[in-house]
Amino acid sequence: MLFFNSIAFAQVSSEMHKKQIQNLVLESFDEIWSKLEPTNIEKYYTKDFLLLEHGEVWNNDTITEYLNKAKLNLPIPKRVNTIEIIAIKVTNKTAWVAYHNYATITADDKIIRKVHWLESATVILTNKGWKFNMLHSTRVKSE
Repeated sequence: MLFFNSIAFAQVSSEMHKKQIQNLVLESFDEIWSKLEPTNIEKYYTKDFLLLEHGEVWNNDTITEYLNKAKLNLPIPKRVNTIEIIAIKVTNKTAWVAYHNYATITADDKIIRKVHWLESATVILTNKGWKFNMLHSTRVKSE
């Protein structure tokens, strides 16, 4: 009986972690990239986080610089993210996630750009919850 309860608990725990990771993905894009807010980086990314962005290697400093520069372009565009999870695999205190990331960027209520990325990331469970430690992003060509 104890064995079956342990299996059931592990399945619930795994599903809970998957939901937390799914939320991490969406919230991080909303809180960092849509709001152009570098102060949110430490909430979602580890100190040694790396972003492999379409052939470039970025770190938290690179991202901060990009976000601060983007805020200088007026009017600041509005970015709405849509995330479609492909798979999440949790193993103890680490996990990976693969997903499609769609962004619709508008200015003055007009769509100025739609972007689609295929992304994969690794996350680790910290004492403050799940955080990204690496993200790989590849742009998908529009049709």
